Amino acid sequence: MSGTVRQQKFSRLIQKELSDIFQRDQRGFLGNAFITIVDVRISPDLGVARVYISMVLVKDKKALLEKLDNHKKEIRKALGERIRNQARIVPELAFFIDNVEENAERMDQLLKNLKIPPSDNQES
Repeated sequence: MSGTVRQQKFSRLIQKELSDIFQRDQRGFLGNAFITIVDVRISPDLGVARVYISMVLVKDKKALLEKLDNHKKEIRKALGERIRNQARIVPELAFFIDNVEENAERMDQLLKNLKIPPSDNQES
């Protein structure tokens, strides 16, 4: 996490509140998907929040990302209601899929499939 202390505190607040909003999901547009907020990066002026999400139980991640983009105003409004006493600015939200888990799985598979011959120095 980079940025100033102010950005870091604000991003943690946004992450916590968005997680709670997604967990409750009163409108039901997420279906049975389980969304985790992996990281939130805030612009220096606190006007834009880049939200990185991880999705479980989702077959079509891009379609769910589009749903989030379509409901961005509702999510931002709910966020504003939650943070109105703690922040003057409700940032614009931009959602991105976090690919860290998929990349880690792919690297694990690559490492498992490596054929490393034993060295000649090993004692038997």
